[in-house]
Amino acid sequence: MERTIFVDLQRKITRHYDAIRAALTTGMSNGLVESTNTKTRLIIRRGFGFHSADAIIALVMLTLAGPRPTLPGRQVATE
Repeated sequence: MERTIFVDLQRKITRHYDAIRAALTTGMSNGLVESTNTKTRLIIRRGFGFHSADAIIALVMLTLAGPRPTLPGRQVATE
């Protein structure tokens, strides 16, 4: 007997109902974390060939951090 797409969907919703309800009521999501992880992986791929991890870390911080991140090995910027 062939199951339909809707039967599979109903089973998945039933199985994950508590998590779905919690996500909808709290508004919490791991979307920001997943986005940051994806961007970091792309930066690491782009930075292939750097001689040290510090260079890649600095590139990630420059790309994803706020307007003036403190880079590794540098002093904190003062106003």
